[in-house]
Amino acid sequence: MAQQLDLLSNLSQRPAWLEQLRSGVKQWAEQGVYLGGSSWKYEGWLGQVYSADRYNVRGKFSQKEFERHCLEEYAEWYPTVCGDFAFYTFYEDKVWSELFSQVPSSFQFGFKAPERITAPSFPNQPRYGAVAGQSNPDFLNSDLFVSNFVERLVPYQKQVGYVVLEFPQFHQFTDESRAQFLERLDRFLGDLPKRLRYAIEIRTKKLLTEEYFCVLRRHQVAHTFNSWTRMPSVGEQLNLSEPFTTDFTVARLLLRPGRTYEQAVSAFQPYNNVKDPYPEGYHEAARLVREAKKRSTKRIVFLSVNNRWVGNTHVAISEILKRLTVECSTS
Repeated sequence: MAQQLDLLSNLSQRPAWLEQLRSGVKQWAEQGVYLGGSSWKYEGWLGQVYSADRYNVRGKFSQKEFERHCLEEYAEWYPTVCGDFAFYTFYEDKVWSELFSQVPSSFQFGFKAPERITAPSFPNQPRYGAVAGQSNPDFLNSDLFVSNFVERLVPYQKQVGYVVLEFPQFHQFTDESRAQFLERLDRFLGDLPKRLRYAIEIRTKKLLTEEYFCVLRRHQVAHTFNSWTRMPSVGEQLNLSEPFTTDFTVARLLLRPGRTYEQAVSAFQPYNNVKDPYPEGYHEAARLVREAKKRSTKRIVFLSVNNRWVGNTHVAISEILKRLTVECSTS
């Protein structure tokens, strides 16, 4: 992409395409299509959606000030964000109160459910300490999830667009283990209060079955269209039989299929420009929005674009918007 992402601090100096991005995101939000990023604390976005001088302390850029307040500026550009941070632990009420106080009342958060609920076992990594490599006794524990997560979000439910439960890739998956997982998921979803929207993100291709979609449809839970290392592309997921399982849609564009997280981090940091354009992916994302809205103009669509998808969230969303504009005008 020819757009140059210079580190400019003055909003008036920013390239015209960024203002077009801002305008386009706003226009689609008015139609119930919420476009945004995964997380927001990226210094590589300074000069794009972030103004460096806004975070100066005593004449110098303060990373602490930036991390504390950049969500406020992010919300001036985008109507939604996926809070991936929620995946790692249960947070106290004070954390949620401070978070929601930084955004307008119309802002829509997506949150990843804590891995303590969605991980059958803990990865064998140092950060997990004594439980590394061990089975997780709280896997799909609905009581724990409701009391420590859902109930803390209910006071802010008008600003919670969705909660996504991301399940890791299941290795050596058999027909029997698939049936057992779906039965357990069915019970879990049946126990959840309906005051929030829920979405399921799977990373095991063998789970993309009619039975899986039936479970989600029964509980009015969304399938999360996800672009990830070992999952079919978003376009392939769209081609499945009835992948839209409820009256809202969630998509998370995380990694280009075939690329690992480590490869993306190494190739794309500091995430200030697109390093590997993905025209097919942009087209598939636009197609997802069109097909979702075709089913109902009242359907809400949440589309979260991670820096690690192509290298920079803002350019990727700009490219998706271009295709939405062109393809909708010719359809």
